[in-house]
This record gives sequence, C-alpha cells and structure tokens, in this order.
Amino acid sequence: MDAADRPQGRAASGSDPLTRVLVIGAGFAGLWAALGAARRLEELCVPPGSVDITVLSDKPFHDIRVRNYEADLSPCRIPLADVLDPAGVGHITADVTGINAHTREVMTSGGQTYHYDRLVLASGSRLVKPDLPGLREFGFDVDTYDDAIRLQLHLQQLADGPATSAAAAVVVVGAGLTGIETACEMPSRLRALFVRPAVAPRVVLVDHNRFVGSDMGVSARPVIEQALADNGVETRTAVSVAEISAAGVSLSSGEHLAAATVVWCAGMRANSLTEQLPVTRDRLGRVAVDDYLRVVGVPAVFAAGDVAVAKMDDEHVSVMSCQHGRPMGRYAGYNVISDLFGKPLLALRIPWYVTVLDLGPAGAVYTEGWDRTVVSRGAEAKVTKQTINTRRIYPPLTRDRADLLAAAAPDLQARP
Repeated sequence: MDAADRPQGRAASGSDPLTRVLVIGAGFAGLWAALGAARRLEELCVPPGSVDITVLSDKPFHDIRVRNYEADLSPCRIPLADVLDPAGVGHITADVTGINAHTREVMTSGGQTYHYDRLVLASGSRLVKPDLPGLREFGFDVDTYDDAIRLQLHLQQLADGPATSAAAAVVVVGAGLTGIETACEMPSRLRALFVRPAVAPRVVLVDHNRFVGSDMGVSARPVIEQALADNGVETRTAVSVAEISAAGVSLSSGEHLAAATVVWCAGMRANSLTEQLPVTRDRLGRVAVDDYLRVVGVPAVFAAGDVAVAKMDDEHVSVMSCQHGRPMGRYAGYNVISDLFGKPLLALRIPWYVTVLDLGPAGAVYTEGWDRTVVSRGAEAKVTKQTINTRRIYPPLTRDRADLLAAAAPDLQARP
C-alpha cells in the first residue's frame, strides 16, 4: 500500500493524539533526515504508532541528482517505497506550497493541510534561470532527473535527424562543477549518438569568469584546463550569454556559436519554501540553523541540506552538495526526535572538506581542504569519483530495516 493511502500519513485532526514529524523533501538531506528520525525513535524505544514520520515530496523517488550529467541515468532514480517503507516512514507525493510556522501547518498545491509537531525542511535547491532571451524556450539543463532525461531525448532526436554541424554542437553555460562535468562528458556522448562520419561533435563551455572552475581554486585549475583540452572541449571565458535561439548562442563578445543544444548550468538557489519562514536568508536563499540544525528563531522547525546554512567549523559554512546534505540530514533526523522527547541533541561539525570533480574520459581531480589542494588526478581520482557516485552516496537497497537504520547513524564518514 502506498504511503499516501495510509491513515497515519494524512492530515491530523485537532483531536488526533498522534505526534507528527514532517520532512519536506526526499533528496539527500530529506531522505536521511527521515531515516535518521526513524533510527532515533528505535534507539529511544518509543512505542510503535505513537510518532508518525512522513516525507512530503513532489516525486515518489529519491534521485541521485549529482549524476544527472551522466549518459546512463538508469541507476539514478530510487523509489521511496524501497527505502522508506521498510523503515516505517510514510511518504506522500505532494507539492508543498506553504508553511505556517505559527499554526505548525504545511499546505500543498492539492489543497491539503498537514499539521506537524516538528518539521524538517529539506526541500533542496533549484537552478537559477535568469530572464535571458530564449533561455526558457530553447535552453536545457541537468538540474533534475526529468530535465536530464529531456536533454537525453533531445540529443537522440538530433542524432536521428539531418546530419548538420549545428545538430552535433552543444554549448554548456556555466563553468562551475556541474558545467565542467557536463561539458567533459558531452563529447563522448555525442560521438556515441552521432555515428555518421560527416558529423563532428563540438562542445563549447562558456563562463563569465576569466577562468573555468573558478570555485575549484588555483591548484586544480591547470588539471581542469588540461582535461577540457584533452576531451576536445572549447572554452569561452570572460563573456556572458546575450541571447539563445534555435540556431545557437550569441555572446556578449559578439560571437555567435551555432548549436542546436544549449545546457544551462549557471547558478543555484535554495528552494523558495525558505521564504515561508519568518527569518532572514543569505544570498543563496538559505536559512540560518544552529549547531543542532534548528532554524534560528523558528520553534519546532529544523532545516538541512541546500536550504540551510550551517557552520562546518569555526570559519566555514556548508555548501550546496551531497557531501554536506547527507550528514546534515542524519543529524537533523536524530535531533528532531531528541528534541521531541527532551533528550540531548548532537552538534554537527565536519572537520574536513573534499571535492571530487569528474572530468569525463580525462579522469577526475580530487582535492582536500577549503583551499582545494589537489591530492590526486586522472585515473586514480576517477576511481574515487566512481566509488562516490555508485556506492558511497546511495542508501542501502536491500529493503532491510536494519540496514537502513544502521546507515542513518549520525556518524561522519571518513574522507573518500
């Protein structure tokens, strides 16, 4: 039975004594918050049926979002039933549109209202699409699984159509981590699709910064630049996009890039549900949380993942990544239940930071520290990246309650 049909998953009436924990979002932070809460209930020997944990998500899946730049997305969508049902966590497919922190209610686009005793906001982030001529009409992205599939189908249609140079040309806008990974993977994807000799794939990476991978630091830049060159990716830096059309991209420099595909990878912002809370937000739209993932100034509300800005150490705050979202979720789940029952909460601190960037056939680059010092590159780093992408960030897929709750422990993984 789908969790949406379970009585305990529905909105509570005023006389309902059941204690309710709602988790908004089923991404890396939301999934692990829900499982972490279920684990903490078991640790405290809370009688079954006295506390309901329910996840509200606009899709009945946990998507491995960070893999959306890859060609094969078949392993990237996990039914929530496989990972929440065994743990006794309810899940409802619904688009949350409002949060009333005063009445402790959550509203959905379908008109339902759900009461909560404690709330974990983990609704993630979204790609920022500026009001740029042609972007919404002709642009693609890999922000969500559905977006990535749409791009995949578009490329296949081009490959099946007339053999033109523009059909096999892709412009990737934004040379941050997602843009670099998308661009590095694209030439081999195009070669596999456009098998006719007359069509030569072309990939161009565009960014307004002077250098690609500006967020990766000075140490990694030469590795990234060499990988792009080895993969056959052209770059255009210190320029912006002026217009996108069916024929390609016009740049601020006056150059026109003929391409039938434009992939937008520039800029992220926290889900707009953060605007429903009566607090200030940072430049990325994130709400401030304390050491225990409680939203500062809003009783009974926790936040984790891309919607929250949390201290990782005395100098640095969290970034929008599964590296931080997963432990933030686990700790939020542990703490939301501990808070309900007046038990001590756990402070989250992550004393290390790493970045592993996929560089397609050229391998990968692995850095450590907030200054992103290169530790390994090429084939060696690629093995680390593949381990992360295919195993480390996945929940157990055994449908076994014990496995799932064990994985939800509020422990910090070692460096990859």
